[in-house]
Amino acid sequence: MSPHNFEFHLPLSPEELLKSGGVNQYVVQEVLPIKHLSSQLRAFQSAFRAQGPLAILEHFDTVYSILHHFRSIDPGLKEDTLEFLKKVVSRHSQELPSILDNTALSGSDRSAHLNALKMNCYALIRLLESFENLSSQTNFIDLDIGGKGKKARAKAALGFDWEEERQPVLQLLTQLLQLDIRHLWNHSVIEEEFVSLVTGCCYRLLENPTISLQKNRSTKEAIAHLLGVALVRYNHMLSATVKIIQMLQHFEHLPSVLVSAVSLWAADYGMKSIVGEIVREIGQKCPQELSKDTAGAKGFAAFLTELAERVPALLMSSMCILLDHLDGENYMMRNAVLAAMAEMVLQVLNGDQLEESARETRDQFLDILQAHGHDVNSFVRSRVLQLFTRIVQQKVLPLTRFQAVVALAVGRLADKSVLVCKNAIQLLASFLANNPFSCKLSDTDLAGPLQKETEKLQEMRAQRRAAAAPAALDPEEEWEAMLPELKSTLQQLLKLPREEADEQISDAETVEEVKGRIRQLLARASYKQAIILTQEATSRFQESEPFSHTEPEENGFLDLLGIIFKGPAASTEGSHGDTDPGLTGSKDSPSVPEPEGSQRNDEALVKQEMLVQYLQDAYSFSQKITGAIGIISKMMYENTTTVVQEVIEFFVMVFQFGVPQALFGVRRMLPLIWSKEPGVREAVLNAYRQLYLSPKGDSARAKAQALIQNLSLLLVDASVGTIQCLEEILCEFVQKDEIKPAVIQMLWERATEKAPCSPLERCSSVVLLGMMARGKPEIVGSNLDTLVRVGLGEAFPQDYRLAQQVCLAIANISDRRKPSLGERHPPFRLPQEHRLFERLQELVTKGFAHPDPLWIPFKEVAVTLTYQLAEGPEVICAQMLQGCAKQALEKLEKGTTEADPKEAAPKLPTFLLMNLLSLAGDVALQQLVHLEQAVSGELCRRRVLREEQEHRTKGPKEKINKPEACSSGTASSDSTMEEELGLVGATADDTEAELIRGICEKELLDVDAVCNSPGLYSNAELSAAASLALGKFCMISAPFCDSQLRLLFTMLEKSSLPTVRSNLMVATGDLAIRFPNLVDPWTPHLYARLRDPAEQVRKTAGLVMTHLILKDMVKVKGQVSEMAVLLIDPVPQIAALAKNFFNELSHKGNAIYNLLPDIISRLSDPEGGVEEEPFHTIMKQLLSYITKDKQTESLVEKLCQRFRTARTERQFRDLAYCMAQLPLTERGLHKMLDNFDCFGDKLLDESVFSAFLSVVGKLRRGAKPEGKAIIDEFEQKLRACHTRGMDGMEELEGGHGGGQRALSVKKPSAAVSRLQPLTSVDSDNDFVTPKPRRAKPRRPLTQQRKSQRKAKVVFSSDESSEDANFQRR
Repeated sequence: MSPHNFEFHLPLSPEELLKSGGVNQYVVQEVLPIKHLSSQLRAFQSAFRAQGPLAILEHFDTVYSILHHFRSIDPGLKEDTLEFLKKVVSRHSQELPSILDNTALSGSDRSAHLNALKMNCYALIRLLESFENLSSQTNFIDLDIGGKGKKARAKAALGFDWEEERQPVLQLLTQLLQLDIRHLWNHSVIEEEFVSLVTGCCYRLLENPTISLQKNRSTKEAIAHLLGVALVRYNHMLSATVKIIQMLQHFEHLPSVLVSAVSLWAADYGMKSIVGEIVREIGQKCPQELSKDTAGAKGFAAFLTELAERVPALLMSSMCILLDHLDGENYMMRNAVLAAMAEMVLQVLNGDQLEESARETRDQFLDILQAHGHDVNSFVRSRVLQLFTRIVQQKVLPLTRFQAVVALAVGRLADKSVLVCKNAIQLLASFLANNPFSCKLSDTDLAGPLQKETEKLQEMRAQRRAAAAPAALDPEEEWEAMLPELKSTLQQLLKLPREEADEQISDAETVEEVKGRIRQLLARASYKQAIILTQEATSRFQESEPFSHTEPEENGFLDLLGIIFKGPAASTEGSHGDTDPGLTGSKDSPSVPEPEGSQRNDEALVKQEMLVQYLQDAYSFSQKITGAIGIISKMMYENTTTVVQEVIEFFVMVFQFGVPQALFGVRRMLPLIWSKEPGVREAVLNAYRQLYLSPKGDSARAKAQALIQNLSLLLVDASVGTIQCLEEILCEFVQKDEIKPAVIQMLWERATEKAPCSPLERCSSVVLLGMMARGKPEIVGSNLDTLVRVGLGEAFPQDYRLAQQVCLAIANISDRRKPSLGERHPPFRLPQEHRLFERLQELVTKGFAHPDPLWIPFKEVAVTLTYQLAEGPEVICAQMLQGCAKQALEKLEKGTTEADPKEAAPKLPTFLLMNLLSLAGDVALQQLVHLEQAVSGELCRRRVLREEQEHRTKGPKEKINKPEACSSGTASSDSTMEEELGLVGATADDTEAELIRGICEKELLDVDAVCNSPGLYSNAELSAAASLALGKFCMISAPFCDSQLRLLFTMLEKSSLPTVRSNLMVATGDLAIRFPNLVDPWTPHLYARLRDPAEQVRKTAGLVMTHLILKDMVKVKGQVSEMAVLLIDPVPQIAALAKNFFNELSHKGNAIYNLLPDIISRLSDPEGGVEEEPFHTIMKQLLSYITKDKQTESLVEKLCQRFRTARTERQFRDLAYCMAQLPLTERGLHKMLDNFDCFGDKLLDESVFSAFLSVVGKLRRGAKPEGKAIIDEFEQKLRACHTRGMDGMEELEGGHGGGQRALSVKKPSAAVSRLQPLTSVDSDNDFVTPKPRRAKPRRPLTQQRKSQRKAKVVFSSDESSEDANFQRR
């Protein structure tokens, strides 16, 4: 076929070129075999050198054959073909301009060039697509295989790096399309197939997921430019719009790619209208359909969001089309539209120079954003808060909306969604960081200036009004003019503390005279005085008009003022005529004000109004932030790490802005340093790093001084827990070398009084040094002698507070942990002769005889430090005891000699006895700790070292005789036991040991006597010391503990001193850990302290029981309901403690599920339970831990059965409320239907009926279509029984031909027969150990009937075994 006689038609598929078509249509004559392809390609290349681009007309079959065999041919041939076709098309694009400009071009030549253009483009594009398909398949294989060598595998499959070759091909096609090639076609109309060929290649390239990667950026840009040329020159807009919509629905990687392309077309090619076309297509999508097409909605949402960020001005004109999606069900589309609005506010509708229409549009967008802050979907609410955060950060939020958006953020803090709460905190933090008011926001500091400037403004307005008062004004108009300011003044007076009125009503004044005075005050704008005078008149003339019908509300008061002011016309005019001239004359001396002075006055008034408005806004903003602090502080211990981190960052920012309440949050975050979440712990460290480690100062010394001052302020009134947390933080900082040496140097200067400071500052310096010594012991260890000289010197009177802190600081130089078996080095200890122990012994002994309340805490840490650091500490402490006991005896003997024989026996001073008891108790307890930790640890360490040495010295033969070696080792161990007790080889003297033992036994008797005789020893401090000492002695010996337990629990129950009861609660808790079998029978008395009238005792009891229960040291019995009662404790700290206990208990398997029956039974007991509302609060919290379906079903069945045994309406309501709080499923509903007879007759009560209706509502929300029939049946039964009782249900079942779910009478009676009454656990006169409950045989039927008379809601002992069976299942 002659090249000039055929016409090449672009095929839809390659196979069409093999079929004979119309007249003169080109058909591929032969598909060449693979072996001939290389030679034919070389022939094509030769023809190209001779004929140019038209050579394709004779050699197209060669290119077609290569495409046909593409997967089978050699990679080198593929690459050669691609390079050659690129050369052909490039040559053709270079020659076409001259050809197109040739007016004498014949029709045959034009046809030949058109066919060559189509063939070359078709061949190049199909080859491009073939390479792309092969590359995509290689990428999918790499995704499955993974690992290294992906690029090498792709190169092996294709013969070269295809990703680098795509861009030149696309640029070549772009260059070709930029020519005016339409003249090659008849009538200069380019055929649609050619445009589709080129653009279709671009869209297929975009479908590859790897196109969105950064390394393919050049390819994306080349595709965008190619499509941009098609849009501008070849009318491709409609097709491009349709294709973009389709691709967004099916390819999730394309939104960002297409946004880049669309923004490029709008900016570089002037195709701004395509933005409107695409948005119109998205806007016309049905919201109901998008709610089903999640993938499509996600693509559209991402596209709109990014498009608004790129070209917000172009998108704004089309926003009205998208508004319908704000009412759609798909939240992603709502988020996208809201994000687009926010971008327009941020980038287009910002600034103060907006036109009126733009300002209205901005306000509409902000109104919509605020409205969706209350959207039903939490993701939308969260997104709105995020958008407002950006708006606030970029400072484009109008000041008029500040208060409203802050109120929105504060309201969202109570949102159920954690994500919303987190973003609300972020928004409030942004408001703080970008607030236009002040760097210090304290509402107390702002209230004073606000009131002062407001009064000044009122005076200025009064002066202006008096100076410019017209001769005659209509009272109605004058009233309307003053009404806004009067209303504002009235509102401020209601908010601010009420002051005494300056105006007083005399007894002789009449109603009319008072009304006249009020009118005068209103006329000269003295609104505050007028309001106060009217308030007094209202209370004075209650029976006279118009004061008799005044309403207390704001509107009623304004109406009264209006009646008085407008009144009769003559009265008003007379009043004005009499008063105004005098007033104006007194205030403004010139009769006619000068224009310049008037203008200056107006400017000053405007400035004053702006100042008052600014202060008002700042005060309101500060109040809202202060209100938010209380809410946010409660989120500090949420389970979500990100929320806790946001709360911490918020308090750091609030603290930096000087809000007084922020210090509460900064201190409250301290315990989070112990968090198991690394993110939370690091957030606390960063917070204190920002607040305290970066002080302001001109020099290193000034910065160190500021840092020490800030840390010292934290120690003021700090609890022991706060100090421990701060110590952990400082230890971390010291270990990371974040505390500068200048800080430590200044601390030493203050501690040694080289730098001037107060005694309290000196003490705090020692505390801080001790905290840092935990991180680096050498901080104190290298200056130990200095510290002993400073804090334990010979000065008198001794500063025991400083001495105590010195001891605590020194204690941090040694490791307090029990030595492990792997330790090779002996523990760090100081010799007995060290100056430290000499001073400690002297201070304890000398201070014993002086009634200093600080001696007891110092003595305690001194004894602890001695046992921690001294070699043979029992010797030193024995000498302490000897010295103190000797002084007590001398005092007693002195009193005996001086006493009158006729008088009673002399008495020892109370404080001496108290000091002696306290010292003996401390020594006894520390001796126990010393033996169990230090001595036993050292014995183990030495035994391990000895065994290792023996193992190395033994010969092979000696190793065989193991029994002999063991016996010799035992003998050796026994022979050196006395040496082991000295820790360093010094043998303890037997006489000293006997002396210590004798002293302890003697003091034991004395302690017992003091505790047994509260009437004789009535001093509160003595009682506390004696009870503590008794508890410490009980820790030593099990027999002694057993003999004293009755006394301990009697004091715990009967003592009138809360301090004694609190101390004994701690002591008995320690005993429960050390001797659990002895304390177990007394457990009910431990639980009883949870209802102690003293707040201190309840808090201590809650802490102790939390530790005992969570560590499984006491059996969790029904009395745990006392812990549940703490959930409603009026003290927030105790309620938080109880909530934390149940949170931790919920992680221990089925613990709460097993306890719930007893808790419900006890709390709903009419005799010993709680009120109805508190019961609801407690059960709502406890039932929230029931999340397993089987647990829910079992509880439903048990609660239904309890309806039969309940005897009061209150118990019915309680049980129904518990049922309503359970997360019921369809199986749980079946359980309720099976047990309907148990509660059907109780549905006459409105509260019970409402509770079950709420159950129906919950079930409906998540019900499947097949389950709705059962729910409807259940609801019908409920309503029938509510209206007509059980008879109504029988009629209903009769109507349905049923009664299938009716229960037999015998089964519930059997359940009732198993009930056991509960005995009281809070007996005042019986401290006998209760006997354990044993399983009893089933009783006869007559006895069962007697047990039904009990009125309490109780649970059978059999059901506890059922619970256990459930756990095993």
